[in-house]
Amino acid sequence: MPYEPAASVLENVRVLDLTRVRSGPTAVRQLADWGADVIRIEQPESLEPDGSLGAARHTADFQNLQRNKRSMTINLKTDEGMALFRKLADTADVVIENFRPDVKTRLGIDYATLSKSNARLIYASISGFGQTGPYAKRPGFDQIAQGMGGLMSITGVPGEGPMRVGIPIADLCAGHFCAQGILLALYERERSGKGQWLHTSLLQAMIAMLDFQAARWTVSEQVPTQAGNNHPTSIPTGVFQTKDGHINIAVAGEATWARFCKSIDKEQWQDHPDFNNAEQRSKNRDQLNELINEVTVTNSSNDWIAIFGEAGVPSGPIYTIDKTFDDPQVKHLKMCADIKSEVMGDLSLIAQPVVLERTPSSIKVAPPERGNATEEILSELGVNADEFSRMRDEQII
Repeated sequence: MPYEPAASVLENVRVLDLTRVRSGPTAVRQLADWGADVIRIEQPESLEPDGSLGAARHTADFQNLQRNKRSMTINLKTDEGMALFRKLADTADVVIENFRPDVKTRLGIDYATLSKSNARLIYASISGFGQTGPYAKRPGFDQIAQGMGGLMSITGVPGEGPMRVGIPIADLCAGHFCAQGILLALYERERSGKGQWLHTSLLQAMIAMLDFQAARWTVSEQVPTQAGNNHPTSIPTGVFQTKDGHINIAVAGEATWARFCKSIDKEQWQDHPDFNNAEQRSKNRDQLNELINEVTVTNSSNDWIAIFGEAGVPSGPIYTIDKTFDDPQVKHLKMCADIKSEVMGDLSLIAQPVVLERTPSSIKVAPPERGNATEEILSELGVNADEFSRMRDEQII
């Protein structure tokens, strides 16, 4: 299939995608959705019938991760396959991989090797724990990074043990940081004319995402702990019961605290010695939450959200995911994009969360079937039909 850019922003950028699982494909998706010519490099089906690490192709997860790409099959374990890849890499702006750090060097597709013939190449790597160091060769996994990065120690209800978050947040954040690094490197290359190697890891991404919780330790030597649905420092902020469910309420700062007390007819709490400043509200959090719940259970979620909205107190519903996509604001933001797959029919995939008004992104094509563009891409490299047939018969492609 011909390259169809999903946007004009990166339509002059060619990306070779060697990634697998989630962190790498997340990075690549950021480039594909903004118009890059992404060529997904896969093993021939005869050598890897179930896809990369068993990633089933015709599933919601795969379809959402792998859109806006072309697919090419190359057997990188053959000399001829490696020669084809290196020739293709000479035409690329970016190569992205998330093998274990030693694999790319062993295969001879590392930055030092590929940049000898393509000095403008930007080479991006994602690993579990970093490219060097005592844990560099360990296999990485999202939940392992959540635990080592400290996130699980501050997630969940106090006393119930560590808890992972409900999304692969280390994978996703590593992918987004990697994409950011690629864009920075592309921007810098406009001045220097030179490519470079950039790398991140699940562990680095997880620690960076701790943000203020990490700084509480590095600056003040406070060890954050689990707070359940309560905000660790802004009180009262958390989940409160209503007549027909639960809502989130976020009260940050004294001005909001005053508006909150007035909105629930409890203005006397502003002068109560247990609640009249942030330190006291933190110290007496459980008592205050119980008192608030006694009030919020008297009205419905929608009514409270309307009351707090009028008063200028941040609040919101707690949706199941189906209700999230049924919300009028979510529909207005167009967080779903429709695409037609030749195999799976009509699909609704998750759109980019940032809008460039003049040069928007789109989901132009559904994820490719394996090797759908192999012949086309090889013809661009000067491979004729007879050679194509021979390489396919010999499982080189």
